[in-house]
Amino acid sequence: MTIFSSAKRDDVDENARTSYFNLPPLDVSIAFPQATPASIFPPCTSDYFHFDDLLTLEEQTLRKKVRECMEKEIAPIMTEYWEKAKFPFHVIPKLGALHIAGGTIKGYGCPGLSITGSAVATAEVARVDASCSTFILVHSSLAMLTIALCGSEEQKEKYLPSLAQLKTVGCWALTEPEYGSDASALNTTATKVQGGWVLEGQKRWIGNSTFADLLVIFARNTTSNQINGFIVKKDAPGLTATKIENKIGLRMVQNGDILLKRVFVGDEDRLPGVDSFQDTSKILAVSRIMVAWQPIGLSMGVYDMCHRYLKERKQFGAPLAAFQINQQKLVQMLGNIQAMVLVGWRLCKLYENGKMTPGHASLGKSWITLKARETAAIGRELLGGNGILADFLVAKAFCDLEPIYTYEGTYDINSLVTGREVTGFASFKPAALSKRSRL
Repeated sequence: MTIFSSAKRDDVDENARTSYFNLPPLDVSIAFPQATPASIFPPCTSDYFHFDDLLTLEEQTLRKKVRECMEKEIAPIMTEYWEKAKFPFHVIPKLGALHIAGGTIKGYGCPGLSITGSAVATAEVARVDASCSTFILVHSSLAMLTIALCGSEEQKEKYLPSLAQLKTVGCWALTEPEYGSDASALNTTATKVQGGWVLEGQKRWIGNSTFADLLVIFARNTTSNQINGFIVKKDAPGLTATKIENKIGLRMVQNGDILLKRVFVGDEDRLPGVDSFQDTSKILAVSRIMVAWQPIGLSMGVYDMCHRYLKERKQFGAPLAAFQINQQKLVQMLGNIQAMVLVGWRLCKLYENGKMTPGHASLGKSWITLKARETAAIGRELLGGNGILADFLVAKAFCDLEPIYTYEGTYDINSLVTGREVTGFASFKPAALSKRSRL
């Protein structure tokens, strides 16, 4: 093929290319028949220590129901939508039929699951697809839970039933362009006016925001200087939400930039239970448990995929599973998962018994995501060249873990939360700059 200057490269005549240049790619099952792609999801083989025995019958039944739905409805389509960075809206009714939205919330049409049941459901969704898991987590463990814990009785009755059925979708907007880890310093303002409030500001990285029916927005009260919460309806005058492009992970999740230009919110949609930033802690305590179970599920899926692949794929006249080094790596992954599951399970039990602290939740989330990254990296090695293809799940999971490692508190921030709890010293802000030596 003739090589042109960069100025002309985009204008090359089609005739200068090969006759097969624009042919569609081969289906992966034809291009690589020796191993089964993730569209036909592998059976679960990661529960080596029989964690299922620790679950109640109701929790086991829920796990099976979610697993079957994800393997049947989501696995065949997830790679296509992940590559396009689009969300499969047609599956929302199927996810709604699982009756897991609302998690632990009791009443108002919500399932009232145990915290363990909700966590296991989160893991089962993430095992197949982390983007669907994040969609539900934002909707359920953030937006819905905020209304349930901080909303008025009228707000709960008005909004929760349709959210529980996924007939309406929620999002949760705290993070701003200038304030991520330092979220308590947010700039978005809420000014009291007759009959309601006027919101001004900007939010970033808000999952579900481009299509959410309800947006839970946090803003600084210009009178009290404290953080308040508000329910904003989609298409409110002055509200816009635009998609953030070019992500490498959770590509199906529609993260957005939200602009609020004199958005009016009636008094009836101010959340009465949010009077300061500290009021968000009871929401984040639950959501951080759910986020800790996402990488557990992801790691389970990666292991299941590698387990099947190593038995199917042959080199040097033998299955890859027959080689010692591959067995060692597979067992290392398996050991990581057993430890991750038990840490996640213990977090749930601490929460149920009223003993879980912010440090517990932060350590669980930070450590589990760290081990999940290690597990996915080993899985990527085991799959060789196919370890960079989303068709075989591992590459997709590898990328999806990166935002999970960061959101709901980065590894470092969560470590500092636990560090503050065990030492009694807060170390989030650097020492004040001074001309004099601290020595």
